Amino acid sequence: VGESPGPHRSPVDARGDSFPRLRPPGRRACGGRRPRRGTRGASPNHWRTRVPWTVEASPSPATMGLGGKDGTTLRSRKAGTKDGRVVSMEEVAKHNTPEDAWMVFGGRVYDVSDWRDHPGGRIIFTHAGQDCTDAFNAFHPSSAVDTMAKFYVGELAPEDRKLTAVERDYRALRARVRRERLDVASPAYYVFKCASNLAILAGAFYLVLGVGGTAAVAGAAALVALFWQQCGWLAHDFLHHQVFDNRAIGDWFGLVIGNVGQGFSVEWWKDKHNTHHAVPNLLESSDDAHDGDPDIDTMPLLAWSLEMARKATRTDSAVGRFFLKHQAFLYFPILLVARMSWLLQSFTFVFRTGDVWAAPDTSLKPLHLGFREHAGLLLHYLWYFGLMTQMSAAQAVLFFFASQMLCGLLLAVAFGVGHNGMAVYEADKKPDFLTLQITTTRNVDGNFLVGWFMGGLQNQVEHHLFPNVPRHNLHIVRSYVEPLCKKHNIPYHSTSITRGTIEVLQHLADVTTELIQDFPGL
Repeated sequence: VGESPGPHRSPVDARGDSFPRLRPPGRRACGGRRPRRGTRGASPNHWRTRVPWTVEASPSPATMGLGGKDGTTLRSRKAGTKDGRVVSMEEVAKHNTPEDAWMVFGGRVYDVSDWRDHPGGRIIFTHAGQDCTDAFNAFHPSSAVDTMAKFYVGELAPEDRKLTAVERDYRALRARVRRERLDVASPAYYVFKCASNLAILAGAFYLVLGVGGTAAVAGAAALVALFWQQCGWLAHDFLHHQVFDNRAIGDWFGLVIGNVGQGFSVEWWKDKHNTHHAVPNLLESSDDAHDGDPDIDTMPLLAWSLEMARKATRTDSAVGRFFLKHQAFLYFPILLVARMSWLLQSFTFVFRTGDVWAAPDTSLKPLHLGFREHAGLLLHYLWYFGLMTQMSAAQAVLFFFASQMLCGLLLAVAFGVGHNGMAVYEADKKPDFLTLQITTTRNVDGNFLVGWFMGGLQNQVEHHLFPNVPRHNLHIVRSYVEPLCKKHNIPYHSTSITRGTIEVLQHLADVTTELIQDFPGL
Protein backbone atom coordinates (compact mmCIF):
# COMPACT_ATOMS: atom_id res chain seq x y z
CA VAL A 1 0.00 0.00 0.00
CA GLY A 2 2.81 2.38 0.85
CA GLU A 3 4.16 2.14 -2.68
CA SER A 4 0.85 2.97 -4.33
CA PRO A 5 0.39 6.18 -6.34
CA GLY A 6 -0.10 9.45 -4.58
CA PRO A 7 -3.84 10.14 -4.78
CA HIS A 8 -4.74 8.22 -1.62
CA ARG A 9 -2.31 10.14 0.54
CA SER A 10 -4.21 13.40 0.44
CA PRO A 11 -7.96 13.21 -0.18
CA VAL A 12 -8.98 16.14 -2.31
CA ASP A 13 -10.57 19.09 -0.61
CA ALA A 14 -14.26 19.42 -1.40
CA ARG A 15 -13.64 22.90 -2.78
CA GLY A 16 -10.63 21.91 -4.86
CA ASP A 17 -8.26 23.88 -2.62
CA SER A 18 -4.95 22.66 -1.28
CA PHE A 19 -4.65 21.38 2.26
CA PRO A 20 -3.47 23.56 5.16
CA ARG A 21 -0.11 22.90 6.72
CA LEU A 22 -0.40 20.69 9.77
CA ARG A 23 1.93 20.50 12.73
CA PRO A 24 2.15 18.70 16.06
CA PRO A 25 0.66 20.69 18.98
CA GLY A 26 3.96 20.92 20.82
CA ARG A 27 5.69 22.97 18.14
CA ARG A 28 4.95 26.55 17.26
CA ALA A 29 4.85 27.66 13.62
CA CYS A 30 8.04 29.66 14.00
CA GLY A 31 9.73 27.37 16.52
CA GLY A 32 10.12 28.26 20.17
CA ARG A 33 8.90 26.75 23.41
CA ARG A 34 6.16 24.19 23.84
CA PRO A 35 2.87 25.57 25.12
CA ARG A 36 2.40 25.28 28.85
CA ARG A 37 0.44 22.38 30.28
CA GLY A 38 -2.86 22.73 32.00
CA THR A 39 -5.08 23.57 29.06
CA ARG A 40 -8.56 22.13 28.88
CA GLY A 41 -8.62 18.45 28.04
CA ALA A 42 -4.85 18.08 28.22
CA SER A 43 -3.17 15.13 29.87
CA PRO A 44 0.34 13.60 29.90
CA ASN A 45 1.51 12.61 26.44
CA HIS A 46 2.82 9.23 27.54
CA TRP A 47 -0.70 8.02 28.36
CA ARG A 48 -2.02 8.41 24.88
CA THR A 49 0.27 8.37 21.89
CA ARG A 50 -2.07 10.15 19.53
CA VAL A 51 -0.54 13.30 18.05
CA PRO A 52 -3.64 15.48 17.64
CA TRP A 53 -2.64 17.57 14.63
CA THR A 54 -3.48 21.23 14.87
CA VAL A 55 -4.28 23.53 12.01
CA GLU A 56 -1.81 26.25 11.20
CA ALA A 57 -3.73 27.72 8.30
CA SER A 58 -7.43 27.96 7.56
CA PRO A 59 -8.58 24.33 7.50
CA SER A 60 -10.21 22.55 4.61
CA PRO A 61 -13.70 21.47 5.63
CA ALA A 62 -13.50 18.21 3.73
CA THR A 63 -10.40 17.03 5.53
CA MET A 64 -10.54 18.30 9.09
CA GLY A 65 -9.37 15.68 11.49
CA LEU A 66 -6.81 14.31 9.05
CA GLY A 67 -3.13 15.02 8.81
CA GLY A 68 0.23 13.75 7.66
CA LYS A 69 2.09 11.53 10.08
CA ASP A 70 5.28 13.57 9.87
CA GLY A 71 3.78 17.05 9.93
CA THR A 72 4.50 17.71 6.25
CA THR A 73 2.23 19.76 4.05
CA LEU A 74 -0.47 17.76 2.31
CA ARG A 75 -1.51 18.99 -1.12
CA SER A 76 -4.70 18.09 -2.93
CA ARG A 77 -4.89 17.09 -6.57
CA LYS A 78 -7.39 18.74 -8.87
CA ALA A 79 -10.08 16.61 -10.48
CA GLY A 80 -9.32 15.37 -13.95
CA THR A 81 -5.61 14.70 -13.46
CA LYS A 82 -3.92 11.56 -14.73
CA ASP A 83 -4.33 9.98 -11.30
CA GLY A 84 -7.96 9.08 -11.88
CA ARG A 85 -11.10 9.76 -13.87
CA VAL A 86 -13.82 12.21 -12.91
CA VAL A 87 -16.87 10.53 -11.36
CA SER A 88 -20.24 12.12 -10.67
CA MET A 89 -22.14 11.59 -7.44
CA GLU A 90 -24.99 10.22 -9.54
CA GLU A 91 -22.73 7.44 -10.78
CA VAL A 92 -21.44 6.71 -7.27
CA ALA A 93 -25.01 6.34 -6.01
CA LYS A 94 -25.61 3.47 -8.42
CA HIS A 95 -22.99 1.35 -6.64
CA ASN A 96 -24.87 0.91 -3.38
CA THR A 97 -24.72 -2.77 -2.46
CA PRO A 98 -22.03 -4.77 -0.60
CA GLU A 99 -21.21 -6.60 -3.82
CA ASP A 100 -20.93 -3.34 -5.76
CA ALA A 101 -19.96 -0.60 -3.30
CA TRP A 102 -18.47 2.77 -4.22
CA MET A 103 -18.12 5.62 -1.78
CA VAL A 104 -16.70 9.12 -1.57
CA PHE A 105 -14.12 10.24 0.95
CA GLY A 106 -12.62 13.71 0.92
CA GLY A 107 -13.66 14.36 -2.69
CA ARG A 108 -12.28 11.05 -3.95
CA VAL A 109 -14.10 7.96 -5.11
CA TYR A 110 -13.22 4.48 -3.89
CA ASP A 111 -14.47 1.03 -4.87
CA VAL A 112 -14.76 -1.22 -1.79
CA SER A 113 -17.00 -3.80 -3.40
CA ASP A 114 -17.17 -7.07 -1.48
CA TRP A 115 -14.46 -5.98 0.98
CA ARG A 116 -15.31 -8.57 3.59
CA ASP A 117 -11.97 -8.16 5.38
CA HIS A 118 -12.60 -4.55 6.37
CA PRO A 119 -11.21 -4.34 9.96
CA GLY A 120 -14.37 -2.63 11.19
CA GLY A 121 -16.68 -5.26 9.73
CA ARG A 122 -19.72 -4.68 7.54
CA ILE A 123 -20.14 -1.12 8.78
CA ILE A 124 -18.35 0.00 5.61
CA PHE A 125 -21.32 -1.03 3.47
CA THR A 126 -23.71 1.25 5.36
CA HIS A 127 -22.33 4.09 3.20
CA ALA A 128 -22.22 2.29 -0.14
CA GLY A 129 -23.12 4.78 -2.87
CA GLN A 130 -22.70 7.74 -0.50
CA ASP A 131 -20.19 10.25 0.86
CA CYS A 132 -18.56 8.70 3.93
CA THR A 133 -16.18 11.55 4.81
CA ASP A 134 -17.70 12.49 8.16
CA ALA A 135 -18.36 8.91 9.22
CA PHE A 136 -14.79 7.92 8.26
CA ASN A 137 -13.29 10.79 10.22
CA ALA A 138 -15.37 9.90 13.27
CA PHE A 139 -14.01 6.35 13.47
CA HIS A 140 -10.54 6.27 11.94
CA PRO A 141 -7.09 7.65 12.76
CA SER A 142 -5.42 9.68 10.02
CA SER A 143 -3.10 6.76 9.25
CA ALA A 144 -6.10 4.78 7.93
CA VAL A 145 -6.15 6.98 4.81
CA ASP A 146 -3.14 5.11 3.44
CA THR A 147 -5.06 1.84 3.31
CA MET A 148 -7.49 3.37 0.81
CA ALA A 149 -4.93 3.38 -2.02
CA LYS A 150 -5.85 0.09 -3.64
CA PHE A 151 -9.53 1.08 -3.78
CA TYR A 152 -9.02 4.41 -5.58
CA VAL A 153 -11.24 4.99 -8.62
CA GLY A 154 -11.05 8.70 -9.39
CA GLU A 155 -11.98 12.23 -8.39
CA LEU A 156 -15.46 13.41 -7.56
CA ALA A 157 -16.83 15.85 -10.12
CA PRO A 158 -16.31 19.51 -9.09
CA GLU A 159 -20.03 20.27 -9.20
CA ASP A 160 -20.66 17.56 -6.60
CA ARG A 161 -18.12 18.80 -4.07
CA LYS A 162 -20.10 21.62 -2.56
CA LEU A 163 -20.51 21.45 1.20
CA THR A 164 -23.54 22.63 3.10
CA ALA A 165 -23.14 25.20 5.86
CA VAL A 166 -23.86 22.46 8.42
CA GLU A 167 -21.08 20.26 7.07
CA ARG A 168 -18.60 23.11 7.06
CA ASP A 169 -19.37 24.06 10.66
CA TYR A 170 -19.25 20.46 11.87
CA ARG A 171 -15.85 19.88 10.30
CA ALA A 172 -14.60 23.14 11.75
CA LEU A 173 -15.78 21.97 15.16
CA ARG A 174 -13.94 18.66 14.67
CA ALA A 175 -10.74 20.63 14.07
CA ARG A 176 -11.38 22.65 17.24
CA VAL A 177 -11.89 19.53 19.33
CA ARG A 178 -8.54 18.16 18.21
CA ARG A 179 -6.81 21.52 18.52
CA GLU A 180 -7.94 21.79 22.15
CA ARG A 181 -6.89 18.18 22.76
CA LEU A 182 -10.30 17.19 24.01
CA ASP A 183 -9.72 13.73 22.50
CA VAL A 184 -6.88 13.04 24.97
CA ALA A 185 -7.78 10.97 28.03
CA SER A 186 -6.84 11.58 31.65
CA PRO A 187 -4.83 8.63 33.03
CA ALA A 188 -5.88 9.33 36.62
CA TYR A 189 -9.55 9.25 35.65
CA TYR A 190 -9.40 5.82 34.04
CA VAL A 191 -7.17 4.34 36.73
CA PHE A 192 -9.81 5.44 39.24
CA LYS A 193 -12.67 4.06 37.14
CA CYS A 194 -11.04 0.66 36.77
CA ALA A 195 -10.10 0.47 40.46
CA SER A 196 -13.54 1.54 41.70
CA ASN A 197 -15.20 -1.01 39.45
CA LEU A 198 -13.01 -3.81 40.80
CA ALA A 199 -13.99 -2.67 44.30
CA ILE A 200 -17.65 -3.28 43.43
CA LEU A 201 -16.85 -6.85 42.40
CA ALA A 202 -14.72 -7.36 45.51
CA GLY A 203 -17.71 -6.32 47.60
CA ALA A 204 -19.83 -9.01 45.95
CA PHE A 205 -17.23 -11.69 46.66
CA TYR A 206 -17.00 -10.53 50.27
CA LEU A 207 -20.75 -10.80 50.79
CA VAL A 208 -20.80 -14.36 49.46
CA LEU A 209 -17.56 -15.69 50.96
CA GLY A 210 -17.28 -13.57 54.09
CA VAL A 211 -20.87 -12.98 55.18
CA GLY A 212 -23.06 -15.66 53.64
CA GLY A 213 -26.78 -16.11 53.91
CA THR A 214 -29.63 -15.37 51.51
CA ALA A 215 -29.65 -11.62 52.18
CA ALA A 216 -25.92 -11.40 51.48
CA VAL A 217 -26.35 -13.38 48.25
CA ALA A 218 -29.10 -10.98 47.13
CA GLY A 219 -26.81 -8.03 47.88
CA ALA A 220 -23.98 -9.71 45.99
CA ALA A 221 -26.26 -10.20 42.99
CA ALA A 222 -27.02 -6.47 42.97
CA LEU A 223 -23.32 -5.63 43.17
CA VAL A 224 -22.43 -8.03 40.35
CA ALA A 225 -25.19 -6.50 38.21
CA LEU A 226 -23.78 -3.04 38.90
CA PHE A 227 -20.26 -4.29 38.18
CA TRP A 228 -21.38 -5.62 34.80
CA GLN A 229 -23.13 -2.37 33.95
CA GLN A 230 -20.06 -0.33 34.76
CA CYS A 231 -17.90 -2.83 32.86
CA GLY A 232 -20.09 -2.06 29.87
CA TRP A 233 -19.26 1.64 30.06
CA LEU A 234 -15.54 1.02 30.59
CA ALA A 235 -15.25 -1.47 27.73
CA HIS A 236 -17.19 1.02 25.61
CA ASP A 237 -14.58 3.71 26.27
CA PHE A 238 -11.58 1.47 25.62
CA LEU A 239 -13.04 -0.06 22.46
CA HIS A 240 -13.89 3.38 21.08
CA HIS A 241 -10.16 4.07 21.55
CA GLN A 242 -10.82 7.01 23.82
CA VAL A 243 -8.04 6.02 26.20
CA PHE A 244 -5.15 4.68 24.12
CA ASP A 245 -4.15 5.69 20.64
CA ASN A 246 -2.63 2.23 20.22
CA ARG A 247 -5.74 0.31 19.22
CA ALA A 248 -4.25 -3.06 20.08
CA ILE A 249 -3.89 -1.95 23.71
CA GLY A 250 -7.46 -0.66 23.72
CA ASP A 251 -8.69 -4.00 22.39
CA TRP A 252 -6.77 -5.87 25.12
CA PHE A 253 -8.39 -3.77 27.83
CA GLY A 254 -11.74 -4.31 26.13
CA LEU A 255 -11.08 -8.05 26.09
CA VAL A 256 -10.37 -8.19 29.82
CA ILE A 257 -13.22 -5.89 30.84
CA GLY A 258 -15.73 -7.07 28.23
CA ASN A 259 -15.09 -10.78 27.75
CA VAL A 260 -13.70 -11.74 31.16
CA GLY A 261 -15.56 -9.21 33.30
CA GLN A 262 -18.88 -8.76 31.54
CA GLY A 263 -19.20 -11.86 29.39
CA PHE A 264 -19.64 -10.01 26.08
CA SER A 265 -17.41 -10.65 23.07
CA VAL A 266 -15.30 -7.69 21.93
CA GLU A 267 -15.75 -8.38 18.24
CA TRP A 268 -19.47 -9.14 18.51
CA TRP A 269 -20.00 -5.86 20.36
CA LYS A 270 -17.82 -3.77 18.03
CA ASP A 271 -19.50 -5.17 14.95
CA LYS A 272 -22.95 -4.17 16.18
CA HIS A 273 -22.04 -0.98 18.00
CA ASN A 274 -19.93 0.58 15.25
CA THR A 275 -22.73 -0.04 12.77
CA HIS A 276 -25.16 1.59 15.20
CA HIS A 277 -22.89 4.64 15.39
CA ALA A 278 -22.72 4.97 11.62
CA VAL A 279 -26.48 4.76 11.06
CA PRO A 280 -28.38 5.33 14.34
CA ASN A 281 -32.13 4.70 14.10
CA LEU A 282 -31.87 4.00 10.37
CA LEU A 283 -34.03 1.23 8.93
CA GLU A 284 -32.58 -1.35 6.58
CA SER A 285 -32.90 -0.61 2.88
CA SER A 286 -34.37 -4.09 2.40
CA ASP A 287 -35.00 -7.21 4.42
CA ASP A 288 -31.74 -8.92 5.44
CA ALA A 289 -29.66 -6.09 3.93
CA HIS A 290 -27.98 -5.49 7.32
CA ASP A 291 -27.27 -1.85 6.40
CA GLY A 292 -29.46 -0.37 9.13
CA ASP A 293 -29.09 0.15 12.86
CA PRO A 294 -28.92 -3.25 14.64
CA ASP A 295 -30.00 -1.62 17.90
CA ILE A 296 -33.52 -1.08 16.56
CA ASP A 297 -33.67 -4.53 14.99
CA THR A 298 -35.99 -5.61 17.78
CA MET A 299 -38.86 -7.15 15.83
CA PRO A 300 -41.12 -8.93 16.52
CA LEU A 301 -40.93 -7.70 20.12
CA LEU A 302 -40.71 -3.91 19.71
CA ALA A 303 -41.50 -1.62 16.77
CA TRP A 304 -39.88 1.82 16.80
CA SER A 305 -41.69 3.14 13.76
CA LEU A 306 -44.99 2.61 12.01
CA GLU A 307 -43.15 1.13 9.03
CA MET A 308 -41.54 -1.51 11.25
CA ALA A 309 -44.94 -2.33 12.75
CA ARG A 310 -46.62 -2.61 9.35
CA LYS A 311 -44.06 -5.18 8.25
CA ALA A 312 -44.90 -7.28 11.29
CA THR A 313 -48.58 -7.39 10.34
CA ARG A 314 -47.67 -9.13 7.09
CA THR A 315 -46.77 -12.26 9.01
CA ASP A 316 -49.11 -14.73 10.66
CA SER A 317 -47.28 -14.67 13.99
CA ALA A 318 -49.79 -14.39 16.82
CA VAL A 319 -46.95 -13.80 19.27
CA GLY A 320 -45.61 -10.89 17.23
CA ARG A 321 -49.03 -9.27 17.01
CA PHE A 322 -49.48 -9.64 20.76
CA PHE A 323 -46.18 -7.91 21.50
CA LEU A 324 -46.97 -5.09 19.07
CA LYS A 325 -50.33 -4.48 20.66
CA HIS A 326 -48.91 -4.32 24.19
CA GLN A 327 -45.32 -3.20 23.57
CA ALA A 328 -45.47 -0.14 25.83
CA PHE A 329 -46.45 -2.37 28.77
CA LEU A 330 -43.98 -5.13 27.89
CA TYR A 331 -40.98 -2.79 27.47
CA PHE A 332 -39.59 -3.22 30.99
CA PRO A 333 -40.23 -6.98 31.21
CA ILE A 334 -38.29 -7.34 27.94
CA LEU A 335 -35.39 -5.35 29.40
CA LEU A 336 -35.16 -7.81 32.28
CA VAL A 337 -34.11 -10.59 29.91
CA ALA A 338 -32.02 -8.36 27.62
CA ARG A 339 -28.66 -9.31 29.14
CA MET A 340 -29.32 -13.04 28.78
CA SER A 341 -30.19 -12.47 25.12
CA TRP A 342 -26.92 -10.56 24.59
CA LEU A 343 -24.96 -13.30 26.36
CA LEU A 344 -26.45 -15.86 24.00
CA GLN A 345 -25.69 -13.76 20.92
CA SER A 346 -22.14 -13.14 22.10
CA PHE A 347 -21.46 -16.79 22.93
CA THR A 348 -22.85 -18.12 19.65
CA PHE A 349 -20.90 -15.47 17.71
CA VAL A 350 -17.58 -16.49 19.25
CA PHE A 351 -18.09 -20.24 19.25
CA ARG A 352 -19.66 -20.19 15.78
CA THR A 353 -22.88 -21.92 16.70
CA GLY A 354 -24.87 -19.19 14.95
CA ASP A 355 -25.53 -15.50 15.49
CA VAL A 356 -28.91 -13.86 15.83
CA TRP A 357 -27.93 -10.70 13.96
CA ALA A 358 -24.86 -11.49 11.85
CA ALA A 359 -25.29 -11.78 8.11
CA PRO A 360 -24.39 -15.16 6.59
CA ASP A 361 -21.28 -13.78 4.88
CA THR A 362 -19.72 -12.80 8.23
CA SER A 363 -20.87 -15.60 10.53
CA LEU A 364 -17.82 -17.73 9.72
CA LYS A 365 -15.31 -14.91 9.37
CA PRO A 366 -12.19 -15.57 11.50
CA LEU A 367 -12.08 -13.65 14.77
CA HIS A 368 -9.48 -10.87 14.88
CA LEU A 369 -8.51 -11.79 18.44
CA GLY A 370 -8.71 -15.51 17.76
CA PHE A 371 -8.60 -17.89 20.72
CA ARG A 372 -8.38 -14.95 23.13
CA GLU A 373 -12.09 -14.32 22.56
CA HIS A 374 -12.88 -17.92 23.53
CA ALA A 375 -10.57 -17.85 26.55
CA GLY A 376 -12.04 -14.57 27.77
CA LEU A 377 -15.61 -15.83 27.74
CA LEU A 378 -14.63 -19.11 29.40
CA LEU A 379 -12.85 -17.19 32.16
CA HIS A 380 -15.97 -15.10 32.68
CA TYR A 381 -18.15 -18.15 33.27
CA LEU A 382 -15.44 -19.73 35.41
CA TRP A 383 -15.43 -16.92 38.00
CA TYR A 384 -19.20 -16.39 37.80
CA PHE A 385 -20.27 -20.00 38.24
CA GLY A 386 -17.36 -20.59 40.58
CA LEU A 387 -18.82 -17.99 42.93
CA MET A 388 -22.18 -19.72 42.72
CA THR A 389 -20.65 -22.99 43.98
CA GLN A 390 -20.28 -21.27 47.36
CA MET A 391 -24.07 -20.97 47.69
CA SER A 392 -26.93 -23.37 48.24
CA ALA A 393 -28.92 -24.45 45.18
CA ALA A 394 -31.76 -22.05 46.00
CA GLN A 395 -29.35 -19.19 46.62
CA ALA A 396 -27.55 -19.90 43.34
CA VAL A 397 -30.81 -19.70 41.40
CA LEU A 398 -31.67 -16.42 43.14
CA PHE A 399 -28.18 -15.07 42.47
CA PHE A 400 -28.25 -16.01 38.78
CA PHE A 401 -31.61 -14.52 37.88
CA ALA A 402 -31.29 -11.46 40.12
CA SER A 403 -27.85 -10.51 38.75
CA GLN A 404 -28.75 -11.18 35.11
CA MET A 405 -32.12 -9.43 35.13
CA LEU A 406 -31.05 -6.44 37.19
CA CYS A 407 -28.03 -5.83 34.95
CA GLY A 408 -30.21 -6.03 31.84
CA LEU A 409 -32.47 -3.40 33.34
CA LEU A 410 -29.58 -1.14 34.42
CA LEU A 411 -27.92 -1.29 31.02
CA ALA A 412 -31.02 -0.96 28.88
CA VAL A 413 -32.55 1.94 30.83
CA ALA A 414 -29.32 3.89 30.51
CA PHE A 415 -28.66 3.44 26.80
CA GLY A 416 -32.29 2.95 25.76
CA VAL A 417 -33.10 6.51 26.73
CA GLY A 418 -30.32 7.70 24.42
CA HIS A 419 -32.06 6.79 21.16
CA ASN A 420 -35.37 5.04 21.71
CA GLY A 421 -38.32 7.24 20.95
CA MET A 422 -36.29 9.62 18.83
CA ALA A 423 -36.49 10.09 15.05
CA VAL A 424 -36.35 6.92 12.93
CA TYR A 425 -35.38 7.27 9.26
CA GLU A 426 -35.99 5.07 6.26
CA ALA A 427 -32.86 4.25 4.28
CA ASP A 428 -33.68 6.52 1.34
CA LYS A 429 -34.39 9.51 3.61
CA LYS A 430 -31.16 9.58 5.59
CA PRO A 431 -30.01 13.18 6.29
CA ASP A 432 -26.41 14.39 6.54
CA PHE A 433 -24.16 12.86 9.19
CA LEU A 434 -24.53 15.65 11.76
CA THR A 435 -28.32 15.90 11.47
CA LEU A 436 -28.70 12.11 11.60
CA GLN A 437 -26.66 11.80 14.78
CA ILE A 438 -28.38 14.67 16.60
CA THR A 439 -32.01 14.08 15.66
CA THR A 440 -31.85 10.39 16.57
CA THR A 441 -30.22 11.01 19.95
CA ARG A 442 -31.40 12.27 23.33
CA ASN A 443 -29.17 13.78 26.00
CA VAL A 444 -29.93 13.41 29.71
CA ASP A 445 -29.74 16.20 32.28
CA GLY A 446 -28.65 15.46 35.81
CA ASN A 447 -25.99 15.57 38.49
CA PHE A 448 -22.82 13.58 39.07
CA LEU A 449 -24.73 10.42 40.02
CA VAL A 450 -26.65 10.45 36.75
CA GLY A 451 -23.39 10.76 34.84
CA TRP A 452 -21.87 7.88 36.81
CA PHE A 453 -24.92 5.67 36.30
CA MET A 454 -24.96 6.34 32.55
CA GLY A 455 -21.22 5.99 32.05
CA GLY A 456 -20.89 9.42 30.48
CA LEU A 457 -23.62 8.73 27.94
CA GLN A 458 -25.80 11.47 29.37
CA ASN A 459 -23.91 13.43 26.68
CA GLN A 460 -24.92 10.93 24.03
CA VAL A 461 -25.24 13.53 21.26
CA GLU A 462 -21.66 14.65 21.66
CA HIS A 463 -20.44 11.06 21.95
CA HIS A 464 -22.03 10.21 18.63
CA LEU A 465 -20.46 13.21 16.92
CA PHE A 466 -17.04 12.58 18.47
CA PRO A 467 -16.86 8.91 19.56
CA ASN A 468 -13.14 9.03 20.39
CA VAL A 469 -13.50 11.87 22.93
CA PRO A 470 -13.26 10.47 26.49
CA ARG A 471 -16.37 10.87 28.59
CA HIS A 472 -14.79 13.34 31.02
CA ASN A 473 -14.41 15.90 28.20
CA LEU A 474 -17.83 15.51 26.59
CA HIS A 475 -19.39 18.30 28.68
CA ILE A 476 -16.92 20.74 27.09
CA VAL A 477 -17.82 19.52 23.61
CA ARG A 478 -21.49 19.94 24.53
CA SER A 479 -20.96 23.64 25.09
CA TYR A 480 -19.83 23.86 21.45
CA VAL A 481 -22.46 21.58 19.92
CA GLU A 482 -25.56 23.26 21.37
CA PRO A 483 -24.84 26.68 19.77
CA LEU A 484 -24.09 24.94 16.44
CA CYS A 485 -27.49 23.23 16.55
CA LYS A 486 -29.21 26.48 17.41
CA LYS A 487 -27.46 28.23 14.52
CA HIS A 488 -28.70 25.68 11.98
CA ASN A 489 -32.12 25.03 13.58
CA ILE A 490 -31.34 21.38 14.31
CA PRO A 491 -33.47 20.03 17.19
CA TYR A 492 -31.25 19.32 20.20
CA HIS A 493 -33.13 17.35 22.82
CA SER A 494 -32.07 16.97 26.45
CA THR A 495 -34.25 15.97 29.37
CA SER A 496 -34.18 14.06 32.65
CA ILE A 497 -33.76 10.29 32.69
CA THR A 498 -37.27 9.91 34.09
CA ARG A 499 -38.85 12.13 31.47
CA GLY A 500 -36.78 10.44 28.75
CA THR A 501 -38.03 7.01 29.79
CA ILE A 502 -41.62 8.27 29.75
CA GLU A 503 -41.03 9.57 26.21
CA VAL A 504 -39.80 6.12 25.17
CA LEU A 505 -42.93 4.45 26.53
CA GLN A 506 -45.18 7.10 24.98
CA HIS A 507 -43.50 6.60 21.61
CA LEU A 508 -44.13 2.85 21.73
CA ALA A 509 -47.76 3.49 22.65
CA ASP A 510 -48.13 5.97 19.78
CA VAL A 511 -46.76 3.46 17.27
CA THR A 512 -49.28 0.89 18.50
CA THR A 513 -52.15 3.41 18.31
CA GLU A 514 -51.26 4.36 14.72
CA LEU A 515 -50.98 0.70 13.77
CA ILE A 516 -54.41 -0.15 15.21
CA GLN A 517 -55.90 2.74 13.24
CA ASP A 518 -54.48 1.16 10.07
CA PHE A 519 -55.33 -2.41 11.11
CA PRO A 520 -58.38 -2.33 13.44
CA GLY A 521 -58.40 -6.12 13.64
CA LEU A 522 -54.96 -6.28 15.27
